[in-house]
Amino acid sequence: MRLIMLTSRTKAILTIPTRTSPRSLSTLSRKPNPYPNFSFSIVSRRELVSSQSSWSFLQRSPGFAVSKCVSSISSSAASTVEWNDAVTGSEIGGVVGLEEEDEINETSTTSIPVRAYFFSTSVDLRSLVEQNKQNFIPPSSRMTNYVVLRFGDLKPDPNGLGSSLGGNDCCYMVVFQYGSIVLFNVRDHEVDGYLKIVERHSSGLLPEMRKDEYEVREKPTLSTWMQGGLDYIMLQYLNIDGIRTIGSVLGQSIALDYYVRQVDGMVAEFTDINRGMEKTGTFTMERKKLFQLVGKANSNLADVILKLGLFERSDIAWKDAKYAQIWEYLRDEFELTQRFASLDFKLKFVEHNIRFLQEILQNRKSDFLEWLIIILIGAEILISVYDIAHKSSITSL
Repeated sequence: MRLIMLTSRTKAILTIPTRTSPRSLSTLSRKPNPYPNFSFSIVSRRELVSSQSSWSFLQRSPGFAVSKCVSSISSSAASTVEWNDAVTGSEIGGVVGLEEEDEINETSTTSIPVRAYFFSTSVDLRSLVEQNKQNFIPPSSRMTNYVVLRFGDLKPDPNGLGSSLGGNDCCYMVVFQYGSIVLFNVRDHEVDGYLKIVERHSSGLLPEMRKDEYEVREKPTLSTWMQGGLDYIMLQYLNIDGIRTIGSVLGQSIALDYYVRQVDGMVAEFTDINRGMEKTGTFTMERKKLFQLVGKANSNLADVILKLGLFERSDIAWKDAKYAQIWEYLRDEFELTQRFASLDFKLKFVEHNIRFLQEILQNRKSDFLEWLIIILIGAEILISVYDIAHKSSITSL
């Protein structure tokens, strides 16, 4: 006898040895099987029929029992089956209920978009807070290089967390003094409006704005506090401390990207100079231009270390191990340490070239002064000879 059971995910084919007449199970078996052979197979198959059809058969046949199997079901192939103890139709219904529960857990995940921007080198945080006092959230640590603004009402969290961002219409904006802006839960068409709020208090606007995107997923049923993924991080819940921690790393990352590109420009400029020297044997850079490059390299390094605070650990991460885990994971995800090491290596290359070109300019200046001294000495000798000749001619008269 062959029994075919269909659920929303799998197709189960059950073959049972029987000598009962075909009439007793006319709807399930085509003919009696004289040989004692029992087999059970499970084939993955999506969207064949709803699980209610198989469950209705078990309800009509309460005395029917099948052997339970423990298997790993793949989504593309049949699975190996190992037999265990007997299970009734009600327990099979429990398996269906677990599948439905998994689907509910998948749909319970909330996605929160995160966008980081960098379009200026400085923001006046004091004036920004003065004009947005109603949205300002007081700091929870001694860090003073950023502020957090909240727009909209934060609804109570149904899971009892009290301050979870998932399922709320409110959004957060983290603004850093060195020019980075990180937006949480802001829709695409609303981004420009929030950026204009900060632009009024910014200085050193850049000709091109830099942008980066990330995602935070909330899943209250997550077995661990956090879980990383490709371009996202999954948390049990996202509160204000999580926003501060994530925002600090993303703000540093987008700003570091700007400074790396600045140094790349200097490296490219010195590369062109070296290629020109290779062809002509000389270079025509002015001393003023070289000093400008020296100042630009030093200011970039100072900004990365001092303004960005790249090596300063977040105060929230110091106090709570959960946020330290987020902080360390994101720094590793965005490769902040490796990117700074690459930046430092490029700056050393620039410094080496600057020192070399300074020596060349200094030698040029020394050569000029030496020739000037020689000319002056020669002029003095000529004047002395003329004076001696002039006096001797007078005495002879």
